[in-house]
Amino acid sequence: MSSIELVADFGHQVTGVTVAEDGRIFVNFPRWTEDTEVSVAELKDGGVRPYPDEAWNGWRNAKKDEVTPHDHWVCVQSVVADRRGSLWVLDPAAPAQAHLVAGGAKLVRIDLATDKVTQTIAFDEDAAPQGSYLNDVRFSNDGKVAYITDSGVRGALLVVDIASGKTVRVLDGHPSTQMKKGLNVTADGKVLRRPDGRGVEFSADGIELSGDGKYLYWQAIKGDELYRIPTAALTGAGLLGEDIGGQVESYGKNGVNDGLLIARGTELMYLTSVQDDAIKVRDLSEGPSAQARIVVQDERLRWPDTFSQGPDGTIYVTTSHIQDSAFFKPEAPAALPTQLWKIVL
Repeated sequence: MSSIELVADFGHQVTGVTVAEDGRIFVNFPRWTEDTEVSVAELKDGGVRPYPDEAWNGWRNAKKDEVTPHDHWVCVQSVVADRRGSLWVLDPAAPAQAHLVAGGAKLVRIDLATDKVTQTIAFDEDAAPQGSYLNDVRFSNDGKVAYITDSGVRGALLVVDIASGKTVRVLDGHPSTQMKKGLNVTADGKVLRRPDGRGVEFSADGIELSGDGKYLYWQAIKGDELYRIPTAALTGAGLLGEDIGGQVESYGKNGVNDGLLIARGTELMYLTSVQDDAIKVRDLSEGPSAQARIVVQDERLRWPDTFSQGPDGTIYVTTSHIQDSAFFKPEAPAALPTQLWKIVL
């Protein structure tokens, strides 16, 4: 059995983490229950430095009429370093996972050498309609295409041609991207429910590319099944707006999970098992029947959320404490303490 080692404590609810090829670590804090002052940050000298600068982090829900959404972080869900010298920031622009701020949904590239924004891909209502919540992103091996999950009320995938910014919404409403009916997500042995009776309601969320870039994997949090599709279908018929639902393949049961990571140079898929306070792993080379086994289980893994693998192979994971948040516990503080860990294999 492996163990976890604390990397950083935060006074806010963290979701995403990424480690760049030079070892720099970046995290993000979505505006879910708090109008946080920092949305995207670099870990620096034991603290968080607003990234790329304070100006981009200047949005406040309370002053939204004073700040433009297209060039500020509204409600960032994910940060991903592409190992090509860039950090990408995915902003679904839906504070409290509610109303999407017009003109705010975007994918932004930052040059790590200069810490300057070099590209912004804005998503219109066709790509990110009201009710969407863009969740996580992966990039093709040649760096030309981005794949995004939408975990909102109607799940979908987005395929983005990076050069042109053309974005097509695919598998919208397809069973593979939707919440599973009748499934309840639990924490501490009890079904998680909001005060109004709603449970955990996240559609397509976790996403990962196979090492050779030929398959894209994903699953809903309110779901227990892993799906995949050939990336050729996404970049071919998908980008042309054609129906590709018939090329989706069920790839076995994962159980309820949030983040996915295929370790570099392997076919080992790591899973954040949110119901079990655990990290699990399954060998994709064994096919859809492969069983997930526990790598580490620790009560401090309160909703393990997002993975990243550093250049030295170290696997990092955030704990976003979703079950402890004001969504499910109204008495909880708006600024929820969370953590970043590394797995000691």
